[in-house]
Amino acid sequence: MTAAPPAAPLLRPALTIARYTLLEALRNRLLWLLLLAAAGAVGLGALLHAVALTEGGQLQAAVLAALLRLAAVFLLAAFVVTSIAREAQDKGLELLLALPLPRAAYLLGKLAGFAAAAALPALLFGALALGLAPPGQAALWAASLLCELWIVAAFSLLCALGLGQTLPALAAVAAFYLLARLIGTLQLLGHAADAGHGAAGRLLAGGVDLLALLLPHLDGFTRSDWLVYHGGSGADLLAVLAQSALYVALLASAALFDLYRKNV
Repeated sequence: MTAAPPAAPLLRPALTIARYTLLEALRNRLLWLLLLAAAGAVGLGALLHAVALTEGGQLQAAVLAALLRLAAVFLLAAFVVTSIAREAQDKGLELLLALPLPRAAYLLGKLAGFAAAAALPALLFGALALGLAPPGQAALWAASLLCELWIVAAFSLLCALGLGQTLPALAAVAAFYLLARLIGTLQLLGHAADAGHGAAGRLLAGGVDLLALLLPHLDGFTRSDWLVYHGGSGADLLAVLAQSALYVALLASAALFDLYRKNV
């Protein structure tokens, strides 16, 4: 009898956990919430297009892209955090960790399930983007949105496991996302302060640069101008993919380390 490959004890339970995580997303009506968010964003975009005096199409595309992006991030982060919190309250996490199951399988399964759930808004909102931009630009925007959601899901999982409570975890995710979205602007402001405020300005600029090394530059992800001016390129996609692979791996490693520290 041939022995199972070393990856089998890890892969099979991880796939099972991923499947049930995706089913949980569907049962919690995540898709319906995404459809509702899409309808609201489309309605607001159409209203702005109707009242705009000039460049109504560009305004509609920019507003729609921004609203869809924020809705996707908020809904996915809320689902990840509440899913882990519900498992902790129901003692489901303790039960899983008490089973003869590698903790890495649990973490990878949850992360894979959340990554699959992130494909729902990426596909849905990417389809809406086809009405605003050429197919290549819409596909770039949707792929970048998917990568951004993977980073958000990985950080949300880390916060949910580490903090253990819904509100602090959501607050941490919101702070992380806001800083990552604004890090480019913060660097510009920090270096402007460096030019006019001596040692204090240099200290501030150095702190912002250090923060920029630690955070993903989400200001370069899912950019609205790709749908408005159609300026996205393959280089933009490569930069997004590289950052996503790096930060998802780092965040998953940190979550796995925290998970192995827990006592059942």
